[in-house]
Amino acid sequence: MSLIDIGANLTHDSFAEDLDQVLASAADHQVEKMVVTGASLQGSEDALRLARSYPGLLYATAGIHPHHAEETNTESLMILRDLAHASEVKAIGEAGLDFFRNFSPKDSQIKSFESHIELAIETGLPMFLHERDSHPTFRDVLKPHRDKLGSIVVHCFTGEAEALYAYLDLDCYIGITGWICDERRGAHLVPLVREIPKDRLMIETDAPYLMPRTISPKPKSRRNEPQYLTYVCEFIANCVDESFESVAQRTKHNAERFFSI
Repeated sequence: MSLIDIGANLTHDSFAEDLDQVLASAADHQVEKMVVTGASLQGSEDALRLARSYPGLLYATAGIHPHHAEETNTESLMILRDLAHASEVKAIGEAGLDFFRNFSPKDSQIKSFESHIELAIETGLPMFLHERDSHPTFRDVLKPHRDKLGSIVVHCFTGEAEALYAYLDLDCYIGITGWICDERRGAHLVPLVREIPKDRLMIETDAPYLMPRTISPKPKSRRNEPQYLTYVCEFIANCVDESFESVAQRTKHNAERFFSI
Protein backbone atom coordinates (compact mmCIF):
# COMPACT_ATOMS: atom_id res chain seq x y z
CA MET A 1 0.00 0.00 0.00
CA SER A 2 1.42 3.36 -1.04
CA LEU A 3 0.49 6.94 -1.86
CA ILE A 4 1.05 9.38 -4.72
CA ASP A 5 1.47 13.10 -4.03
CA ILE A 6 0.02 14.79 -7.12
CA GLY A 7 1.31 18.28 -6.26
CA ALA A 8 4.55 19.15 -4.49
CA ASN A 9 6.58 22.32 -5.08
CA LEU A 10 9.92 20.59 -4.68
CA THR A 11 11.75 23.26 -6.68
CA HIS A 12 11.10 25.67 -3.79
CA ASP A 13 14.24 27.12 -2.24
CA SER A 14 13.45 25.48 1.11
CA PHE A 15 14.25 22.07 -0.40
CA ALA A 16 17.56 23.07 -1.99
CA GLU A 17 19.79 21.71 0.77
CA ASP A 18 18.08 18.47 1.81
CA LEU A 19 15.93 17.18 -1.03
CA ASP A 20 17.40 13.67 -0.84
CA GLN A 21 16.41 13.45 2.82
CA VAL A 22 12.94 14.82 2.05
CA LEU A 23 12.45 12.13 -0.60
CA ALA A 24 13.77 9.42 1.72
CA SER A 25 11.35 10.53 4.44
CA ALA A 26 8.51 10.43 1.92
CA ALA A 27 9.40 6.84 1.01
CA ASP A 28 9.50 5.93 4.70
CA HIS A 29 5.91 7.21 4.96
CA GLN A 30 4.55 5.25 2.00
CA VAL A 31 4.72 8.06 -0.58
CA GLU A 32 6.09 6.24 -3.59
CA LYS A 33 5.70 8.86 -6.33
CA MET A 34 5.43 12.65 -6.47
CA VAL A 35 4.48 15.11 -9.20
CA VAL A 36 6.59 18.26 -9.07
CA THR A 37 4.55 21.35 -9.87
CA GLY A 38 5.73 23.74 -12.57
CA ALA A 39 4.29 27.11 -11.59
CA SER A 40 6.43 29.48 -13.67
CA LEU A 41 8.62 29.21 -16.74
CA GLN A 42 11.77 28.72 -14.67
CA GLY A 43 9.89 26.52 -12.20
CA SER A 44 8.68 24.28 -15.02
CA GLU A 45 12.21 23.87 -16.34
CA ASP A 46 13.43 23.10 -12.83
CA ALA A 47 10.60 20.60 -12.29
CA LEU A 48 11.63 18.69 -15.40
CA ARG A 49 15.25 18.74 -14.27
CA LEU A 50 14.28 17.23 -10.93
CA ALA A 51 12.09 14.59 -12.57
CA ARG A 52 14.98 13.56 -14.78
CA SER A 53 17.25 13.36 -11.75
CA TYR A 54 14.89 10.95 -9.94
CA PRO A 55 13.36 8.74 -12.65
CA GLY A 56 10.38 6.68 -11.60
CA LEU A 57 10.05 8.67 -8.38
CA LEU A 58 9.40 12.23 -9.56
CA TYR A 59 7.34 13.52 -12.48
CA ALA A 60 6.64 17.09 -13.57
CA THR A 61 4.03 19.51 -14.83
CA ALA A 62 4.74 22.49 -17.08
CA GLY A 63 2.84 25.73 -16.84
CA ILE A 64 2.54 29.27 -15.53
CA HIS A 65 0.56 29.96 -12.35
CA PRO A 66 -1.97 32.80 -12.55
CA HIS A 67 0.22 34.78 -10.12
CA HIS A 68 2.77 34.91 -12.94
CA ALA A 69 0.27 35.23 -15.79
CA GLU A 70 2.11 38.14 -17.34
CA GLU A 71 5.00 35.74 -18.11
CA THR A 72 2.73 34.11 -20.68
CA ASN A 73 3.67 35.20 -24.18
CA THR A 74 4.60 33.67 -27.52
CA GLU A 75 8.15 32.89 -26.43
CA SER A 76 7.24 31.34 -23.08
CA LEU A 77 4.52 29.22 -24.67
CA MET A 78 7.05 27.89 -27.17
CA ILE A 79 9.29 26.85 -24.27
CA LEU A 80 6.37 25.21 -22.46
CA ARG A 81 5.49 23.36 -25.65
CA ASP A 82 9.03 22.00 -25.83
CA LEU A 83 8.90 20.97 -22.16
CA ALA A 84 5.58 19.23 -22.73
CA HIS A 85 7.22 16.86 -25.20
CA ALA A 86 9.46 15.43 -22.45
CA SER A 87 8.29 12.02 -21.25
CA GLU A 88 8.62 13.14 -17.61
CA VAL A 89 6.11 16.00 -18.07
CA LYS A 90 2.68 14.58 -17.33
CA ALA A 91 0.35 17.61 -17.37
CA ILE A 92 -0.04 21.22 -18.50
CA GLY A 93 -0.16 23.59 -15.54
CA GLU A 94 -0.20 24.83 -12.89
CA ALA A 95 -2.52 27.22 -14.71
CA GLY A 96 -5.88 28.79 -13.99
CA LEU A 97 -7.31 31.78 -12.14
CA ASP A 98 -6.67 33.31 -8.71
CA PHE A 99 -8.90 36.27 -7.88
CA PHE A 100 -8.05 36.07 -4.16
CA ARG A 101 -4.58 37.56 -4.52
CA ASN A 102 -4.87 39.14 -7.97
CA PHE A 103 -1.08 39.33 -8.26
CA SER A 104 -1.75 39.53 -12.02
CA PRO A 105 -4.62 41.48 -13.60
CA LYS A 106 -7.73 39.39 -14.21
CA ASP A 107 -7.57 39.93 -17.97
CA SER A 108 -3.98 38.66 -18.05
CA GLN A 109 -4.95 35.63 -15.98
CA ILE A 110 -7.80 34.73 -18.31
CA LYS A 111 -5.63 35.14 -21.39
CA SER A 112 -2.90 32.96 -19.85
CA PHE A 113 -5.47 30.32 -18.84
CA GLU A 114 -6.86 30.22 -22.38
CA SER A 115 -3.34 29.81 -23.78
CA HIS A 116 -2.70 26.85 -21.49
CA ILE A 117 -6.00 25.29 -22.57
CA GLU A 118 -4.91 25.60 -26.20
CA LEU A 119 -1.56 24.01 -25.33
CA ALA A 120 -3.27 21.11 -23.57
CA ILE A 121 -5.53 20.52 -26.56
CA GLU A 122 -2.50 20.59 -28.87
CA THR A 123 -0.37 18.22 -26.79
CA GLY A 124 -3.13 15.95 -25.52
CA LEU A 125 -1.81 16.21 -21.97
CA PRO A 126 -4.05 16.48 -18.89
CA MET A 127 -4.50 19.86 -17.21
CA PHE A 128 -3.33 20.63 -13.65
CA LEU A 129 -5.38 23.66 -12.67
CA HIS A 130 -5.45 26.27 -9.91
CA GLU A 131 -8.69 27.99 -8.92
CA ARG A 132 -9.19 30.32 -6.00
CA ASP A 133 -12.07 32.73 -5.54
CA SER A 134 -12.63 32.77 -9.30
CA HIS A 135 -15.81 30.76 -9.73
CA PRO A 136 -17.84 31.05 -11.96
CA THR A 137 -15.35 32.75 -14.32
CA PHE A 138 -13.04 29.73 -14.11
CA ARG A 139 -15.88 27.43 -15.19
CA ASP A 140 -16.97 29.80 -17.94
CA VAL A 141 -13.47 29.90 -19.46
CA LEU A 142 -13.02 26.13 -19.27
CA LYS A 143 -16.46 24.88 -20.31
CA PRO A 144 -16.45 25.79 -24.03
CA HIS A 145 -13.24 23.79 -24.53
CA ARG A 146 -14.10 20.78 -22.37
CA ASP A 147 -14.94 18.39 -25.21
CA LYS A 148 -11.51 18.93 -26.78
CA LEU A 149 -9.56 18.43 -23.56
CA GLY A 150 -8.42 15.27 -21.87
CA SER A 151 -8.37 14.78 -18.11
CA ILE A 152 -8.46 17.81 -15.79
CA VAL A 153 -7.72 18.15 -12.10
CA VAL A 154 -8.68 21.19 -10.05
CA HIS A 155 -5.81 20.91 -7.62
CA CYS A 156 -5.82 22.15 -4.03
CA PHE A 157 -9.58 22.61 -4.08
CA THR A 158 -10.72 24.97 -1.32
CA GLY A 159 -14.00 26.25 -2.75
CA GLU A 160 -17.66 25.95 -1.85
CA ALA A 161 -20.29 23.42 -2.93
CA GLU A 162 -21.42 25.38 -5.99
CA ALA A 163 -17.91 25.39 -7.42
CA LEU A 164 -17.32 21.72 -6.60
CA TYR A 165 -20.50 20.61 -8.36
CA ALA A 166 -19.66 22.78 -11.37
CA TYR A 167 -16.25 21.17 -11.75
CA LEU A 168 -17.62 17.66 -11.24
CA ASP A 169 -20.20 18.43 -13.94
CA LEU A 170 -17.21 19.17 -16.20
CA ASP A 171 -15.85 15.71 -15.34
CA CYS A 172 -12.87 17.13 -13.43
CA TYR A 173 -10.79 15.33 -10.85
CA ILE A 174 -10.47 17.11 -7.50
CA GLY A 175 -7.21 17.42 -5.54
CA ILE A 176 -7.46 17.76 -1.76
CA THR A 177 -4.62 19.05 0.43
CA GLY A 178 -4.00 19.58 4.14
CA TRP A 179 -6.34 22.58 3.91
CA ILE A 180 -9.10 20.13 4.85
CA CYS A 181 -7.26 19.42 8.13
CA ASP A 182 -7.47 23.08 9.18
CA GLU A 183 -10.51 23.56 11.40
CA ARG A 184 -10.21 27.35 11.04
CA ARG A 185 -10.75 27.53 7.28
CA GLY A 186 -11.22 24.02 5.91
CA ALA A 187 -14.20 22.73 7.90
CA HIS A 188 -16.56 23.31 4.95
CA LEU A 189 -14.58 20.72 2.96
CA VAL A 190 -15.45 17.90 5.39
CA PRO A 191 -18.98 17.32 4.04
CA LEU A 192 -17.94 18.23 0.49
CA VAL A 193 -15.24 15.57 0.26
CA ARG A 194 -18.00 12.99 0.64
CA GLU A 195 -19.56 14.37 -2.56
CA ILE A 196 -16.47 13.69 -4.69
CA PRO A 197 -16.91 10.46 -6.67
CA LYS A 198 -14.44 7.78 -5.69
CA ASP A 199 -12.87 7.78 -9.14
CA ARG A 200 -12.35 11.56 -9.12
CA LEU A 201 -10.50 12.15 -5.82
CA MET A 202 -6.73 12.65 -5.59
CA ILE A 203 -4.56 13.87 -2.71
CA GLU A 204 -1.57 16.16 -2.46
CA THR A 205 0.54 18.16 -0.05
CA ASP A 206 1.27 21.34 -2.06
CA ALA A 207 4.56 21.24 -0.12
CA PRO A 208 6.13 23.37 1.29
CA TYR A 209 2.74 25.02 1.88
CA LEU A 210 -0.42 23.89 3.71
CA MET A 211 1.04 21.69 6.41
CA PRO A 212 -1.78 19.63 7.99
CA ARG A 213 -2.69 20.95 11.42
CA THR A 214 -3.41 17.39 12.53
CA ILE A 215 0.28 16.41 12.63
CA SER A 216 1.22 15.19 16.09
CA PRO A 217 3.63 15.87 17.61
CA LYS A 218 4.03 19.20 15.87
CA PRO A 219 7.26 19.31 13.84
CA LYS A 220 9.78 22.03 14.62
CA SER A 221 9.82 23.18 11.00
CA ARG A 222 6.76 24.80 9.43
CA ARG A 223 7.76 23.44 6.02
CA ASN A 224 5.28 20.96 4.65
CA GLU A 225 6.74 17.84 3.03
CA PRO A 226 5.44 14.92 0.95
CA GLN A 227 5.87 12.62 3.97
CA TYR A 228 2.87 14.37 5.57
CA LEU A 229 0.54 13.18 2.81
CA THR A 230 -0.41 10.36 5.18
CA TYR A 231 -2.19 12.91 7.40
CA VAL A 232 -4.28 14.15 4.48
CA CYS A 233 -5.22 10.59 3.56
CA GLU A 234 -6.06 9.70 7.17
CA PHE A 235 -8.24 12.79 7.64
CA ILE A 236 -10.17 12.13 4.44
CA ALA A 237 -10.63 8.49 5.40
CA ASN A 238 -12.26 9.61 8.64
CA CYS A 239 -14.48 12.07 6.75
CA VAL A 240 -15.80 9.43 4.35
CA ASP A 241 -15.95 6.58 6.88
CA GLU A 242 -13.45 4.42 5.04
CA SER A 243 -10.15 2.86 5.99
CA PHE A 244 -6.86 4.59 5.36
CA GLU A 245 -5.90 1.72 3.09
CA SER A 246 -9.03 2.10 0.97
CA VAL A 247 -8.55 5.84 0.39
CA ALA A 248 -4.83 5.36 -0.24
CA GLN A 249 -5.44 2.65 -2.82
CA ARG A 250 -8.09 4.45 -4.82
CA THR A 251 -6.38 7.86 -4.81
CA LYS A 252 -3.20 6.15 -5.95
CA HIS A 253 -5.03 4.39 -8.77
CA ASN A 254 -6.72 7.66 -9.77
CA ALA A 255 -3.35 9.42 -9.92
CA GLU A 256 -1.78 6.60 -11.94
CA ARG A 257 -4.63 6.80 -14.42
CA PHE A 258 -4.65 10.60 -14.61
CA PHE A 259 -0.91 11.10 -15.05
CA SER A 260 -0.21 7.82 -16.91
CA ILE A 261 2.45 6.83 -14.39
